[in-house]
Amino acid sequence: MYEFSYKNVDSVSAAVEAMQAADDGKFLAGGQTMLPTMKHRLASPSDIIDLGGIDELKGISVNAGTVTIGAMTTHGEVAASADVQNAIPALAKLAGNIGDPAVRNRGTIGGSIANNDPAADYPSAVIALGATVKTNQREIAGDDFFTGMFETALAEDEIIVSVSFPVAESAAYMKFENPASRYAIVGVFVAKTGGSVRVAVTGATPCAHRALRIEEALNGELNSAAVDAAEIPVEKMNSDIHASAEYRAHLVKVMAKRAVEACV
Repeated sequence: MYEFSYKNVDSVSAAVEAMQAADDGKFLAGGQTMLPTMKHRLASPSDIIDLGGIDELKGISVNAGTVTIGAMTTHGEVAASADVQNAIPALAKLAGNIGDPAVRNRGTIGGSIANNDPAADYPSAVIALGATVKTNQREIAGDDFFTGMFETALAEDEIIVSVSFPVAESAAYMKFENPASRYAIVGVFVAKTGGSVRVAVTGATPCAHRALRIEEALNGELNSAAVDAAEIPVEKMNSDIHASAEYRAHLVKVMAKRAVEACV
């Protein structure tokens, strides 16, 4: 690693002040991406502002049909929460299958969505469930939050405070995972509320996205056979050592059908 200044703060306002005073500062949540990136010298921030001591960014609550999760709540805490398991079981299951125990006990929901790795799991839940991302400055709809590969709508000094997930009538997340990292080669989250079915895909393209073609094919019904009618644009799929674009396009339909069937 290169030399950097470490700031341990205990409030959101102190974190923002530290960031504004830094030449090239970075917020540190669980550190599951930031620290390896720094170790490989792919990033060399002047200041690291650790959010781990900010109690207001932690915790889970359920109120009026909404599950609100603090940004610094770990994947393990989400997975183990009886409130999340009862309200949105698919979200608890998703969190429980992220990485390994070490990652789940350090990684946070806020850090995951702020980093927006193309193969991360949480972004699909944020989009499919129609979540709202609350920051220290505003509220951002899940559909508008993820803007590109490793890019979000966040400003440099903006901090995620919490994520609020509306409780769906039924929801399921299915992914074809990398056997070593458990990152999603393709993951599909399906959520039904009333006469609407929302579908989100992660891992397949440079950024998690709402699968409007599959939603149109489903037409508000949880009928897995209807997914076959959706055309998946191969040219927009990722292609790497793990899977070709063609294979990912095939997996999008397979995972979508499995998620629909799990909802039923």
